[in-house]
Amino acid sequence: MCLILFAWRAHPAYPLVVAANRDEFRARPALPLHWWQDSPDLLAGRDQEAGGTWMGVSRNGRFAALTNYRDPSLRRSDAPSRGALVREALESNADAHATLNALASRSADYVAFNLIVSDGHQLGIHESTTGAVRMLAPGIYGLSNHLLDSAWPKVERARARFAAALDKLPADGDFVELLRDTTPAEDEDLPRTGVSLEWERWLSPAFILAPGYGTRSSSVLSAGHDGQIRFSEWTWDEDGNELGVVTHRFRAEAADTGTPG
Repeated sequence: MCLILFAWRAHPAYPLVVAANRDEFRARPALPLHWWQDSPDLLAGRDQEAGGTWMGVSRNGRFAALTNYRDPSLRRSDAPSRGALVREALESNADAHATLNALASRSADYVAFNLIVSDGHQLGIHESTTGAVRMLAPGIYGLSNHLLDSAWPKVERARARFAAALDKLPADGDFVELLRDTTPAEDEDLPRTGVSLEWERWLSPAFILAPGYGTRSSSVLSAGHDGQIRFSEWTWDEDGNELGVVTHRFRAEAADTGTPG
C-alpha cells in the first residue's frame, strides 16, 4: 500500500475501519482480492511476481497492511519481498504486539517499510527505519511512504476526509471518493524523499496517475463489534478507469466484542 487511512476504536460500531490505495508499477502482475487456495484463512490481493500481499484480513479477524518507505538510497536488489511480511502477520498465532516484535527482529533483511498489524484486540505498527514497535491508542491515523502521521499533504488531506466519512458508515462512497482524489500538492509543500521534483509531483496526490506507475487498487474494510467484516477492493487501469470491484462479507471466527476506549 502507499496510502492507508485507518480508525482504531474511534467509531461506536466499528473498532477498525480502513481505506487504502495500492500504488505499483503497471507491469507488475497482481490478482485482485480473494481467498487464497494455499492459505484458506487469508483474504487479500496477491502479488504474482513474489507471491505476497500488501493488505489482508484473516478469518479470525486479524488485519495487516504494509507501505514502503520512500528513500532511493535504501534500495537493495538482494532483499526479499516485503509482501511476505503481511502474510506472516496474518498467519501468526501470536498477539499483535508479539507478532510485530518478531517481525521487527528481522526487518533489517528487507528494504525499508512500515507494517500495521491488528489481532482484533490491539493494533500496532513497526517502522523499520526507526526500529520502533508501537501499539496505538484509539484514534484516526494516516500512513503513506514515510512514518505514521507524517505531515505530507495527501496524508493530511485524506485523513481529514476519512474522519468525516466515518459518519456515513456503512456507506463507503465517501471513502472511495477520497481515495480517488488526484489533487496534487503545491511545490512548496512537497516532501523531499530523494526522487526528482517531477516524480514528487507525480506521487503527491492520493490517487496517482504517473507514466508506468500509479494507483492499481483501492480498498475499504470495516470490522464491526459483532464480528462482521466487509472488505471491498476496486481495481483501476492506467487511466484511472474502473476495471472491477470485489466485495467479501464474513463473520470473524474470534470476534472482538469490546467497546472503544
